[in-house]
Amino acid sequence: MTMTATAGSAPEDAATLLARLGDRSIVFVGLMGAGKTAIGRKLSQMLGLPFVDSDHEIEQVSRMTVAELFEQYGEAEFRALEARVIERLLKGGPQIFSTGGGAFMNAQTRQGVAERGVSIWLKADLDLLMQRVAKKPSRPLLQNPDPRAVMARLMEERYPIYATADITIQTRDERREIIATEVLEALKTRLAAPEFAPDRKLK
Repeated sequence: MTMTATAGSAPEDAATLLARLGDRSIVFVGLMGAGKTAIGRKLSQMLGLPFVDSDHEIEQVSRMTVAELFEQYGEAEFRALEARVIERLLKGGPQIFSTGGGAFMNAQTRQGVAERGVSIWLKADLDLLMQRVAKKPSRPLLQNPDPRAVMARLMEERYPIYATADITIQTRDERREIIATEVLEALKTRLAAPEFAPDRKLK
């Protein structure tokens, strides 16, 4: 079941929300440029939870940048490392973390997030994504003569998988405080569901 937030809702009291979250992590998924890190950081301030960027963790572990890992080892090896890092992060909750655009495509990662987290898809349209990624042209998957076509293909491939996340937020060219507040409201609704009961045992 996917909850979609609506604008203008007041956020739930943080203490109540955190009590229902328990040891789970809040996991942002979506394409590059969707704002996972920016919104994740803002939400961490609102809830008083630590924030982690999985790409940053990968770079810390490997002592290489994501671009260097792609170039030297290829995407398959990078994805394997990414899956291991996210599996470790999921055991360290409660916290908020953002994931790379391809992370949620891994079935094992999706299962781990389902068991130990609450997934939030930041959904964005193509024009917004291209506007944002243009500011960081070093992204490995966009090293192509037609990056817009690459992004459109990634949307086609990945959006059906992202849509299985617990929560969908339509992100847009709006202040991060607004989007983060919508995330809080959606979390309040989602965490009230029986499968997120505080006494549910995590695997």
